[in-house]
Amino acid sequence: MKKLLERFKSYPKIFWIYLSIVLIAEIVVFSQRPDVPGLYTQNLQFLPFALTLPFLIAKKIRGNFTRWIYAYSILAFTFLAIDYNTADYNGAGHAGLIQIALTFLPVGLFWIGLFIRWNIRRFKEADSRTALIFSAFAWGLYAFAFPPMPLGIAALLLLVPWFMVLNKYGRQQALFATFWSGILYNCINYYWIYNVMHVDAAPSGLILFGLFLLIAYFSVYNVLAAYVYTLAKNISIKGRKVLLWVFPIFYAGLEMTRTRGDFSFPWSHLGYAFGNNIELLQMLPWIGIFGYTILVVASNQIVASGFEKNAFKQEQSNLRKLKTIIPNLSVPVVIFVVLLIQGSIVLSAPEAAPFYNADNEENPKLTLVQPSITQGMKWSKDRFDSIVNKTLGMAIDSAEEDANIIVLAETAIPEYLRRQPDIQRRLQILANHKNAYVLTGALDYKRNPSGSIRKYDIYNAAFLFTPNSVGFQRYVKKHLVPFSERIPFDDIFPILNYVDLGEGDFVPGTETPVYGPYKWTPYICYDAIFGDLVREAVREGSRLMVNITNDGWFGRSTAPYQHMNLVRYRAIENGMPVARLANSGVSLFIDQYGHYDLNTEIFTDAVIQRKVPLKTRDTLYSKIGDAVETALLWFFLFYFVICLSANIAKNRIKARA
Repeated sequence: MKKLLERFKSYPKIFWIYLSIVLIAEIVVFSQRPDVPGLYTQNLQFLPFALTLPFLIAKKIRGNFTRWIYAYSILAFTFLAIDYNTADYNGAGHAGLIQIALTFLPVGLFWIGLFIRWNIRRFKEADSRTALIFSAFAWGLYAFAFPPMPLGIAALLLLVPWFMVLNKYGRQQALFATFWSGILYNCINYYWIYNVMHVDAAPSGLILFGLFLLIAYFSVYNVLAAYVYTLAKNISIKGRKVLLWVFPIFYAGLEMTRTRGDFSFPWSHLGYAFGNNIELLQMLPWIGIFGYTILVVASNQIVASGFEKNAFKQEQSNLRKLKTIIPNLSVPVVIFVVLLIQGSIVLSAPEAAPFYNADNEENPKLTLVQPSITQGMKWSKDRFDSIVNKTLGMAIDSAEEDANIIVLAETAIPEYLRRQPDIQRRLQILANHKNAYVLTGALDYKRNPSGSIRKYDIYNAAFLFTPNSVGFQRYVKKHLVPFSERIPFDDIFPILNYVDLGEGDFVPGTETPVYGPYKWTPYICYDAIFGDLVREAVREGSRLMVNITNDGWFGRSTAPYQHMNLVRYRAIENGMPVARLANSGVSLFIDQYGHYDLNTEIFTDAVIQRKVPLKTRDTLYSKIGDAVETALLWFFLFYFVICLSANIAKNRIKARA
């Protein structure tokens, strides 16, 4: 405290004059805030920032630019927070848009400037450029390991150059190389989001900016992994790098953080790279997706360690180098062989034959209707009747008489179904005529009490019509795509409900239903890739997943195949058969061992139908998955804190010496 006071005393008088003027300006603006709910504009809020600019003429202020910008931002944020928390409009509070912009934009631009300067400095270094080449090679190739790309099995080796960079180069070089190689990796993985811009109703500029932020955000995960690795490699416990030994578990925990919360988007875990080979996936019931990630990271890390310790020793002959690296190179071979043998043994069992015993009377026959409605047409009011007529017409004409469940895609009815009594009647007639359950995606809503922030709660839902019955059952999508279907944290900060970025503004569901008589559970879009939701259904006795989705947003790209691969992992992991219907494909059936059947082409009209054998086996991961994944999150936090604390302690010891 004494040191802090002494530091404040050392500040020049002009700084305190500057701070006082800005404080007075903020108080004036605060006192004049308008009495309106939500977000508002007020030109007076330019005043505090305008008064800061003349002070940059003073040399003592200009020479301490960092202090100037942070002092202003802290004051601006303080009054923004006071304004938000003291003006309560039905729990939403209010805030000025200009105040928000002038609080975060100046410091944001300052940070961007620092980031650019840091990158320029790094790029001028030969070591940084070399590190970038190695790292970009590793991550760029790894992006081609996910189905439908062909490099899956090479995943056990593709990241070796990146780990060599982490082992050989300094922290700054490693972080620089990792960030930009992460940008490359995520551009290849998520380029297809760009196709959303081709939909007429979409705000193209906003989507492009959002895609850039998304790619940068996911690249930060790579950077965090690299940063923690550079901490761990400098920490020894009794002369051994114990923390490096368990780094693969930390990495799996890092991936787990992407499956929780409002920003959850668990799309490209490293373990998803093996989807092209069904034999290699049969360990999923035992170790789950994160077990595969641990194997991938451990394999690459061990091989890179072998190169680092042996292959670069100049005094060794080439033959001796090769002999010393062979034990490390054998690790990916052993992992591959073990997975292959174990998978082959599992699949050789009679009950593991593709769609074994499907004709059993207890198994339902499903009809999946893929109308391939292009996204630009789907939400056109002028085409609503033709879209509905096409979808229902395909179901009526093609569904076989012994079908038990007829499935229509996500938002197959592109409207609020409650406001369409004629469509409800037609769906019920279809169920009665075919004597089959009919599941269809559509929108739903609930009117809120007067004075609520939201006049309506809007849902991305699925409706189930039962033959010879009245009414319907409803399931609401639980995991909403961040910024596309919902602004994250709008329940914590209700004022975000006043923000309109072109998102769906949906409210998430809370239930995972199990429908009889076949004990099946519907999933909308990427709900089906969240392991906790599948395990929840398994605990409730569900024996079949019915996944409806609309990947038409992403055009002719790798996205539908990536999505399909993720759902297949959930099927094998939980021994849970899947009937997957996508508006524009890929639609297919997946049995409990991961075999595919009747895969459709994308952007083609198709109706596929078959009897699907229900779940007949329990898996270990279904029972322990929740505990394992929670443990991974705690391990991630514990590992990070240990590495950070040890590094701080080490630096203090050096400083004292």
